Amino acid sequence: MNRAETMLMNNPARARLQRAYEVPLLQRLGAELDEADVVEIGCGRGVGTELLLRRMGAAHVTALDLDPAMVQRAQRRLARYATRVDVKLGDACELPLADAAVDAVVDFGVIHHVPAWRDAVAEVARVLRPGGQFVFEEVTRHALQRWSYRTFLEHPEHDRFSAEEFLAELARIGFTLPRPAVTRFFGDFVIGVAVKPSTTRPGPR
Repeated sequence: MNRAETMLMNNPARARLQRAYEVPLLQRLGAELDEADVVEIGCGRGVGTELLLRRMGAAHVTALDLDPAMVQRAQRRLARYATRVDVKLGDACELPLADAAVDAVVDFGVIHHVPAWRDAVAEVARVLRPGGQFVFEEVTRHALQRWSYRTFLEHPEHDRFSAEEFLAELARIGFTLPRPAVTRFFGDFVIGVAVKPSTTRPGPR
């Protein structure tokens, strides 16, 4: 992320949006994290991680970010949770976790920053246990083509996904969505909860 988006993501208004809108919506869509072992990819300064612990009942969160400065900020913010959280550097395309290691992976708008976004989705599937949840709120190509996004923010220039393409990749890998994902803000965002079945059999690309 560039400086403008870092400031945007660290704004108190963003935290209020996550708390008042995104978390309740994800819960209505089926997110069930009570006593779960959870990974958050792209944790930033730790606001989302704190919501996973306090509002969604996660037993433990491994909070990952590619930016060392954000990892340090999140570590300071989340120090009060002691053994319930582990904050460290991590790449969404190479998650530092064993296969089938966690109950849920949470993505508060990170994968659209990843050039090889399909690899990131595959990593989510790899680290989830059978029946585990992929809880996502993602930004689509529709948003990234807007003047404001193109002018002030930095994102991969190629292979951006629409809501339909993101959901199709989840289905290709083998995820199911017990409740349909939703789009918001004229298609700028796709939000949902996908479940890893007992076996995943990726089809041909």
